Amino acid sequence: METESVKSGLSEQSSRGRRSRNHTHRSNRLYSNRSSRSSRHRKGEDSMAPFQTSVTLTDDNRDGQEVIEVQILPQDDNWGENTTAVTGNTSEQSEVEDASLGSWPGEPDTGLGFLCHRYLGSTITLVLSVVAFLSPLTMVVLPKLGFFPALVPGSAGTQQRMRLLSCGAECKGLLVSLAFKLALLAAGAWGVFLRRPRATMPRIFLFRAAVLVLVLVCVFAYWLFYVVQVTEGAVQSAVGGDPVEYKGLVAYASSLADTLLFIHYLAVVLIEIRHLQPAYYIKVVRSPDGESRSYAVGQLSIQRTAVWILERYYTEFPNYNPYLERLPVSKSRKAGSSFKFYEVDGINNSSMQQSQSRAMLAAHARRRDSSHNERFYEEHDYERRVKKRKARLITAAEEAFTHIKRIHNEQVSSIPMDPHEAAQAVFPSMARSLQKYLRVTRQQPHHSVESILAHLADCLSHDLTPRAFLEPYLVPAPVLQNEKEQKRVQTWALICEELLSRPIRHGVTFQLRQNDISLICHVRALPHFNITEEVVDPKSNKFVMRLNSETSV
Repeated sequence: METESVKSGLSEQSSRGRRSRNHTHRSNRLYSNRSSRSSRHRKGEDSMAPFQTSVTLTDDNRDGQEVIEVQILPQDDNWGENTTAVTGNTSEQSEVEDASLGSWPGEPDTGLGFLCHRYLGSTITLVLSVVAFLSPLTMVVLPKLGFFPALVPGSAGTQQRMRLLSCGAECKGLLVSLAFKLALLAAGAWGVFLRRPRATMPRIFLFRAAVLVLVLVCVFAYWLFYVVQVTEGAVQSAVGGDPVEYKGLVAYASSLADTLLFIHYLAVVLIEIRHLQPAYYIKVVRSPDGESRSYAVGQLSIQRTAVWILERYYTEFPNYNPYLERLPVSKSRKAGSSFKFYEVDGINNSSMQQSQSRAMLAAHARRRDSSHNERFYEEHDYERRVKKRKARLITAAEEAFTHIKRIHNEQVSSIPMDPHEAAQAVFPSMARSLQKYLRVTRQQPHHSVESILAHLADCLSHDLTPRAFLEPYLVPAPVLQNEKEQKRVQTWALICEELLSRPIRHGVTFQLRQNDISLICHVRALPHFNITEEVVDPKSNKFVMRLNSETSV
């Protein structure tokens, strides 16, 4: 009797897969208590205890190869950072995905070079401002202290010396005016310019540099003419001319104070007021999640606009969670090809391979056509689970807060607790619901147990409601709410084709980059608004009722 020998078209790969599965099953006997199939893992994921570590092995068929998917929730203070690794059991396919963020090559430098770059401009500004502020006082005080002996000739008597350095009513009025001018100048400089720099920019600030150069030139010119005036006055008094009187020096110092006040006014206009009038519209888009905001800004340079955008980003943008980009994959997408190909004796191998490739292409095409439906249902299922966890968390928080009561000088049988002890007593009743909600929303790395307890103690001490306690976890905004973003120095890379010290204009595009986050900014000019007046005739503001057979009135 003729026998038919039937062998698999993928016999070699299947045999290697069976050997690998046998080895995998033998190795997994040690982990049988915490390892399961992917179908059972989906049902048991929500029932995991807090801070539990789980390993899931999933056998998938990818081109005849066995793929193992491992998901680890580390047991640490950050509630675990999910790390997913997908590896093949053969050398033909190996794919690794790490959910943790990579290191940023542009970490903030805290060395001497960074400190010099950060505080050099402010130090120069402070030194020059102090010299300019003390110059009028020095011009008035130096003659009284005898630093210019040539101002009063040595042959002059005591009465003449006192007359030259005397200060009458008019001179005293100039001194009072000078004192008030310097007081106003000091108050204005302290209120507007005396503050810590918010950003370290790669290029110089042109307006501030121009104001500093103007102050330097003004002070140098006034001191030069002051010395020349005193020297020439001494020479004229030596040859019998009129010497320089103290009243003239006071008036000279008062004119310097007036000039410094005008320079201060110019600095306020150029640095603080000029950019307040909106002139441009900026669209900011964050990559990779596509979050966007729109702002209206005034006349600013590119680098100052970047600083302005970063201030709004950290206070208005929602927190970026990279783990939300990796939603759970559906079973249909995980499942491999369900076709099996057999080679029967007597059939040509080339025709068999062609039919196999056509079937594989058709299966992949059908899967690709239905991928949008799978994505829709995955996102819908994820939103449903988030709403479910949110409702359970709110209920658990409200029930936990009912067990705490503030006492006001009453006698109680139990031992009173401070806010931190009360938080530790209340937290276990809602820890499970909070941990599950943070897990499903991928916020575990952003909130540690210590920070949650500190926030709960603060809420209890201020008599806040459960909703107020849950606000940082239900509303992940702004960016600075994330503990990992609360750093003293945030380093961003500014990329633009234009010179960064130039003002922005219509059509300019620049990019801010940090780690995997990128802010792309498009600048557009605001249009000119032409407002016309339209007069409505009062006689046309009258109405009549139109009645027909179907009117209900």
